[in-house]
Amino acid sequence: GTIHLFRKSQRSLVGKLTHEFRLVAADRRSWKILLFGAINLICIGFLLMWCSSTNSIALTAYTYLTIFDLFSLVTCLISYWVMMKKPSPVYSFGFERFEVLAVFASTVLAQLGALFILKESAERFLEQPEIHTGRLLVGTFVALFFNLFTMLSIRNKPFAYVSEAASTSWLQEHVADLSRSICGIIPGLSSIFLPRMNPFVLIDIAGALALCITYMLIEINNYFAVDTASAIAIALMTFGTMYPMSVYSGKVLLQTTPPHVIGQLDKLLREVSTLDGVLEVRNEHFWTLGFGTLAGSVHVRIRRDANEQMVLAHVTNRLYTLVSTLTVQIFKDDWIRPTLSSVPIANNILNLSDHHIIPMPSLKAADNLNPVTSTPAKPSSPPPEFSFNTPGKNVNPVILLNTQTRPYGLGFNHGSAPYSSVLNQGFGIPGMGATQGFRTGFTNVPSRYGTNTRGQPRP
Repeated sequence: GTIHLFRKSQRSLVGKLTHEFRLVAADRRSWKILLFGAINLICIGFLLMWCSSTNSIALTAYTYLTIFDLFSLVTCLISYWVMMKKPSPVYSFGFERFEVLAVFASTVLAQLGALFILKESAERFLEQPEIHTGRLLVGTFVALFFNLFTMLSIRNKPFAYVSEAASTSWLQEHVADLSRSICGIIPGLSSIFLPRMNPFVLIDIAGALALCITYMLIEINNYFAVDTASAIAIALMTFGTMYPMSVYSGKVLLQTTPPHVIGQLDKLLREVSTLDGVLEVRNEHFWTLGFGTLAGSVHVRIRRDANEQMVLAHVTNRLYTLVSTLTVQIFKDDWIRPTLSSVPIANNILNLSDHHIIPMPSLKAADNLNPVTSTPAKPSSPPPEFSFNTPGKNVNPVILLNTQTRPYGLGFNHGSAPYSSVLNQGFGIPGMGATQGFRTGFTNVPSRYGTNTRGQPRP
């Protein structure tokens, strides 16, 4: 092959990330996200300093929500990057799963932060430190204002879809029950208290309310343990809010079929199976490629005289309403009617030394009798009911050699027989001798086991 002395070295991981970041930063829509990200970093720095000065673990738990906002901004950037990228040979389905992975990682990290807060709170119950309330209320309102401003100003497509598609958290259910009770008293508030509130806005308001109660109780009664209790409440609310989103995004990563579309898919597949020329629909597999994107593949077996392109167009038209990325494989029916072979049985199939089979000439005349069944064997008549393993009328019949004549083709001796010969007579098969015992029914096989008809040892 050709030797390239000055081959260009491949980019490192940092170089690839820098190139992709420049690609995203070239879009003006991402400038707003980058600006909010810079403000978020400054806000996190101030909040962490205030957490250290106040010694409040509840404010630390609330600061973790601001860190989660930073993760959500990164997810929004990844969403813009996915829209810019086109499918490649390596990623034939596109890059939509990257934003699913970003949502899953963000929610899991938020839950890990909540577990860390629970662990620290358990230690504080044993030895409760003193809480300084100098900047506790200031940090609460700064974090609340920035979180709400970020959530309401930037349209985060991945998290907006997950918050609507995932199951409701226990906090949302409790707030929904409270809203219904309030709206029952004041019907005019039904337009404000929606049936399902935004989980991120809800947890921000609930966390800020817990910190305000903490501030008042510490200022009034110096009850420092309420700070630890508020931290546990904020951690539980964070965990309960993020867990359904983690489950939903995890199912998308596992390529499962969404439960709410299974009924629609079954209906579409039944419609496809009734199309003209379609014989069978099998090997169907549908999975969630990204948020709101369903992919699938299906095999369709059609008649041999059907038009492949026409059937493909109809199947795609039916399934494309629900499955955006679809792969349909059309193959014609390969069923072939089996034909009966009239070739005589080969010698290597049956051992002549053991069975001694003799092919008989085919029965031409209709009045000939079958020596096995004693019934007229006509070319067009079906085989007798009691003749098992009948090969067919086109195959020459095969019978065993008959050395003695027996009425009706049965191997019984008629007349008187000595008592000693009864045990040696046995039940014979048509054409079998009566001098053999229960071991075999062949007359030409000697009594010694392992020899052929000539008395020579078997190979």
